[in-house]
Amino acid sequence: MSVLIFIDQSDGHVKKASLEAISYGAKLAVQLNTTAIGLVLGSVKEDLPALGQYGVTQIQQVENAQLNHFDAQVYTSVIAQVTQQIGAETIVFANNVDGKAIAPRLSVRLKAALVSGAVALPDTTNGFVVRKSVFSGKAFANIELKTNTRIITLNPNSFPATVSSDAPATVVPCEAVVDASAIQVKAVNKVKGEVPLSEADIVVSGGRGLKGPENWGMIETLAKLLGAATACSRPVADSDWRPHHEHVGQTGLAIAPNLYIAIGISGAIQHLAGVNRSKTIVVINKDPEAPFFKAADYGIVGDAFEVVPKLIEEIKKLKGVA
Repeated sequence: MSVLIFIDQSDGHVKKASLEAISYGAKLAVQLNTTAIGLVLGSVKEDLPALGQYGVTQIQQVENAQLNHFDAQVYTSVIAQVTQQIGAETIVFANNVDGKAIAPRLSVRLKAALVSGAVALPDTTNGFVVRKSVFSGKAFANIELKTNTRIITLNPNSFPATVSSDAPATVVPCEAVVDASAIQVKAVNKVKGEVPLSEADIVVSGGRGLKGPENWGMIETLAKLLGAATACSRPVADSDWRPHHEHVGQTGLAIAPNLYIAIGISGAIQHLAGVNRSKTIVVINKDPEAPFFKAADYGIVGDAFEVVPKLIEEIKKLKGVA
């Protein structure tokens, strides 16, 4: 029985976390000696057959204007129908906002066991055991799924999106009953920025050590040079120095970039809970006792107003930027 991977998209473009989920689902399909099938809901601008390079052999697409606006209830119903039509036993989602909204609902509807926040391929040598992060990333738990149908949500940046095939995927139009949405979309206000925070490989983040919003220019300059997204700690957002959608931490957005640069952030446990899955953490703080240094891969003890301008200057030299 096949592995079904939900391909999440926004404005017709496939999200980076979904490419990781496709690679994960494809590797799992090989492990289970079955096929990997993708599922797209709504209209997509991407070259869907090209997603075959990540290992998916077929993509089911349900095109309906109602599906161009996300509604967890409607999406759950459609995904349940497709799951039953193709006889999928394992469904894979990215553990992002959409995946977190759909997967629990689908679990109830299909009476399927669910593991959220998986960080590795399942161990299928004796059953079906999935490893996930727990306690805000401080430990791991191995969960055995015993139901016939299983659902996994994959933590972003925990499994690489790798090219494993040169064969294009076959796109198959799929019929499903699309229920009328109970949500009426009157307007869509999108966060503007060169790099969406949830998709960013590099994030430059600032805290109260910057002393005020008037000093945020150097954060934005550094981020632009690195092709990074900008973020902030909760006190900064609460003080209206930065918009709340940039707040990362336990009560904000949890992220897992390849590089997280924290400038003027002490590193309270609530902040660490949202960024500790970052591959590399760099901390710049003038307080040598700042808790963040204990979690950092690299640390610079110094005044941000002296360190960051010098860092910007050196990066400009490396890039040949005036």
